[in-house]
Amino acid sequence: MAKRIGILTAGGDAPGLNAAIRGFGKAAIQQHGWQLIGFRDGMRGLAENRFTELDASALSGILTTGGTMLGTSRDKVHRMVVDGEVRDMVPTIVENYEKDRLDALVCLGGGGTAKNARRLMDAGLSVIHLPKTIDNDIVHTDSSFGFATALEIATEAVDRLHSTAHSHHRIILAEIMGHRAGWLALGAGIAGGADVILLPEIPYDVDAIAQRIERRRSHGSTFSVVAVAEGALSGPDRQEIDHAEALVKDASTPQAKAAAKRGVKRLEASHRANTFTLAEQLEERTGLEARVTILGYVQRGGTPNAADRLLGTRLGVAGAEAIAEGRHGVMVADRGHGTELVPLKQVAGKVKYVPEDHEWIRAARAVGTALGD
Repeated sequence: MAKRIGILTAGGDAPGLNAAIRGFGKAAIQQHGWQLIGFRDGMRGLAENRFTELDASALSGILTTGGTMLGTSRDKVHRMVVDGEVRDMVPTIVENYEKDRLDALVCLGGGGTAKNARRLMDAGLSVIHLPKTIDNDIVHTDSSFGFATALEIATEAVDRLHSTAHSHHRIILAEIMGHRAGWLALGAGIAGGADVILLPEIPYDVDAIAQRIERRRSHGSTFSVVAVAEGALSGPDRQEIDHAEALVKDASTPQAKAAAKRGVKRLEASHRANTFTLAEQLEERTGLEARVTILGYVQRGGTPNAADRLLGTRLGVAGAEAIAEGRHGVMVADRGHGTELVPLKQVAGKVKYVPEDHEWIRAARAVGTALGD
């Protein structure tokens, strides 16, 4: 009998999701003769068994469209809110998997989806993960679909902010997505010629930034553009959060650990307004007007570029090949000019941070870009 495969998209939307659905789906149907169903709204649709049959006509015309034709959600399979209560839905998902006569489940998503996929794998399901995130923070893959398009959008924004900053002799801070890892802000900052780039991986010193802006002014530049990753923190703020995270590790009971985690989240939320605080601090120190532009969701919306269409298609096709070979419990990674299957246990719960000695960091410093330290 032909295999019956389920597919879903989870986490935040990103350009290239539909390209990956199409790439996997067309290979599954045309090359292997499998049946394909798509679960609505991510893991929640899987738990509620809401799906649609996907055939060649359903996959037609979606390559160039943004978002996801299947919808998405950020639900955790082991802690899903159902009728006002938090429930472990893994047993229900296993029942649905068997009821729908699935041979494999393909999950498109980022770090949270990798953890959900790992939990379903541990429950006995045959799972394949395709890496999607504009943050490019998934380990063991060179890139993830969504990143290239977001990088173009953020770079164009930095480009455009230069003219306003120059015309009004201002400091303009562009807040770019990247809560845990600064790949997007770093790439857009370099490509857009930002004068300062601030990353979550490198705690910044406000005085050091102000000194760099003053040095530019002494050389005749009466404006500066600062690319700020949304997770960038000053040195004192980073120390405060590091201390809170240490309390999570040292917690002796589940209750204490949960309370400590809530404390970390509160601190992180309170520091999210740091871009506006930083703008005020730089105004005080330099005497220049400072303005903040938050790019927000525009970075992950709209039509995917050619690179993300190509990557999504490649990873989707490679996912179908993996299932045909009987492989599961893996992420399909982009590696060099090809793909590689990486065990989910090596991916789930891990983050690909920007190394301080990375080539992009060295390049930024070499061309005179300040990194706030």
